[in-house]
Amino acid sequence: MTAVKEIQYQGEMHLLQKELMAKYYAEATAIAGGNGKKCAHLLIAGNPVELLRAFDVLPIYPEVNVLQIAVRHGSLPLIQKAEELGYAGDNCAYVKADIGLFHSGYSTPFAQIPKPDVLVCNYVGCNVYLNWFEHLAEMVDAPAMNIDIPFIRSADGEPSAADLTYVVKQLEELIVLLEKVTGKSLDWAKLTKIVERSARTGELWAQIKDMTKARPAPYDAYFDSVTMMAPLYCLRGTEDGLRFFEVAHREMKAQMEKAKGPLPEERFRIVIEGPPPWPKLRVFRDMFSRWGAVAVASTYSTVGGLWEFGFRHDPAHPLESIARHMLSANVCNRNFLQRYEQMERYVKEWEADAIVIHSVKSCRLFSAGQGDMREHFVRDLDVPTLLIESDIEDPRYFSEAQLRNRIDAFFEALEQRRVTAGKTLQGVASGSATGVVGVGS
Repeated sequence: MTAVKEIQYQGEMHLLQKELMAKYYAEATAIAGGNGKKCAHLLIAGNPVELLRAFDVLPIYPEVNVLQIAVRHGSLPLIQKAEELGYAGDNCAYVKADIGLFHSGYSTPFAQIPKPDVLVCNYVGCNVYLNWFEHLAEMVDAPAMNIDIPFIRSADGEPSAADLTYVVKQLEELIVLLEKVTGKSLDWAKLTKIVERSARTGELWAQIKDMTKARPAPYDAYFDSVTMMAPLYCLRGTEDGLRFFEVAHREMKAQMEKAKGPLPEERFRIVIEGPPPWPKLRVFRDMFSRWGAVAVASTYSTVGGLWEFGFRHDPAHPLESIARHMLSANVCNRNFLQRYEQMERYVKEWEADAIVIHSVKSCRLFSAGQGDMREHFVRDLDVPTLLIESDIEDPRYFSEAQLRNRIDAFFEALEQRRVTAGKTLQGVASGSATGVVGVGS
């Protein structure tokens, strides 16, 4: 195994992301200081952020706040604070970190988080969301709205006309609530322009996601995607957000045209399922980069929107397209067979060698059924698949030695299969000489 140099982030895209996210959090801090502007707390997975932006309401994402804290190694005291208050050990670690953050005065190393003027929760397959925001509403004494998003039930993954109408009616109720909170009427022309920017942003993001079909992939679609996901969610619909993706698209296209990837050598192309372990993100990445493994696609990068398969916001029908995004254009509201189909497309169209499933200890939405998922890809499709487990937020569930041993064993087996077969892993049957096609946790 060839040693891989430490990855450096010095591109224009990374510098602009830092600048724009610092600006975003400076605005949040100003609201917390009482500048008179309004903010809302909402969730990443399939949300109506365009409506909030039309009312000049700043979207604040508790998930983004606590993952930023986790990356800075500050999540455990917040989690322990929530557990002292009675939150269960197996509850969602995002929830516990956010509750702990509230009881710590919403103070972070990067911003003072403002208390919300309104809470907007949408149900996308996770009932923990509902309980989380009910607790927040009680603590901050702010109006809250739960938007009920029906689960996608059709075979083609598209929402029914009735479901679309049902969600649009709820968005109309949200408009009434936002008008009451802000004292403004909805400016439909402004909403249309915001939705248009979201559509253009989604198109650029889809093109960027498509670039990893190249060999070598110009960036890692799991570890590098997180750099782009923050502007995609926090800044979507804004001029800053669109500018970021224009820069990112230009930079990634240049990388692709120079046949330059994130590692000195791309030896394995993988698809990763599940969110990252934020407290140990760099350590986790190094476990793969040392093998020359690059993620060419990931389900986590679609947690807030599934643009690469064709969805676009429609400024001619703003509410309907926002509703469609909430219903079907995000991985969290798709059933398991549709998640299988999504990953199968990644393996085939992005020409991946293997799948890595990162099962999250405290997230039932992502992790339930992942054992069956592994069996499906190993036994039914002959795709080498590794299943490992840690957590998105709680460092107590990250066992570095155990994870490194499993990942090393998996890639050693893949390398040996490649040598003994005398060809690439693509199309190799799972019953080869090594016999190791799945490594369970």
